[in-house]
Amino acid sequence: FMYRSAVGRGMGDEYETVTAAAVQAAPVFLDREASVEKGCELIAEAGENGADVIVFPEGFVPAHPLWFHFHPATGDVAQRLSVELFKNAVEVPGPATERFARAADAAAAYVVMGVCETEPTTTGTMYNSQLFFSPDGELIGTHEKLKPTVGEQLVHAEGRNDTFGAMDTEHGPMSGLICGENSNPLAVFALTAEYSRIHGMSWPPYIPSESNPLPERSLDDAKAFAQMAKAHVISAVGVVDDRTVEKLELDEATARTVTSAEYSGGSAIVGPGRNVIAGPLDDEEGILYGDLDVER
Repeated sequence: FMYRSAVGRGMGDEYETVTAAAVQAAPVFLDREASVEKGCELIAEAGENGADVIVFPEGFVPAHPLWFHFHPATGDVAQRLSVELFKNAVEVPGPATERFARAADAAAAYVVMGVCETEPTTTGTMYNSQLFFSPDGELIGTHEKLKPTVGEQLVHAEGRNDTFGAMDTEHGPMSGLICGENSNPLAVFALTAEYSRIHGMSWPPYIPSESNPLPERSLDDAKAFAQMAKAHVISAVGVVDDRTVEKLELDEATARTVTSAEYSGGSAIVGPGRNVIAGPLDDEEGILYGDLDVER
């Protein structure tokens, strides 16, 4: 690891402060190229503001398949949107990953990007993935969601276990999990056993639960992971914008629900003592910043 200063200064090891950024934004729904462009612009903005680690929501490119909450899987709307999801999914490596690698390099930051990953030799296999890019413009890791949940099971394959684990970075071991994985006891234990120091949580733009709304759920999981792993957590939650509402073909009442603060948003940055360093954000788009005192 390269996250400690050189020995011999007479004061022991020194640990730096890392500036984190949680991106809370909607993709350009089911448009890969436009979503990649938006993602690169957000990476540049976060980098200009001094971010060392930048985390994006689940499925930021090209979208999360939330239409299954509103339309039957065999209906025309869901079928059409599922085809568009595959057509706009991300090949790893490929042109989209090259763009993000260059953006990470220009921003001099680690980037955790949520994508729908395609298996390029197939006409249907996809994974719900996080891609990890280094400040020198390298794709250093991929995490595929181990067990797709709810409607994801209709379009996403189970993740391959060789994509799981913390990665060595100059800030210490860094890890990531997607949505419900962040409350999976075995996954949390495994990353704790690898001494995860900075953890990126990627969340969808909507969870239909009145008893466990997304802003509360994501913050609870961020605090729990931080306490158990003694890690800093960057929790990036998606939001639903007007383009998404239009493409989902939602009625007016449902549109009000999915864009409300109860069901989307809530990005936060949490310290290893369960302390909220920044956030949570309301349901608007934005970038949340916080300084991580790694010495803690």
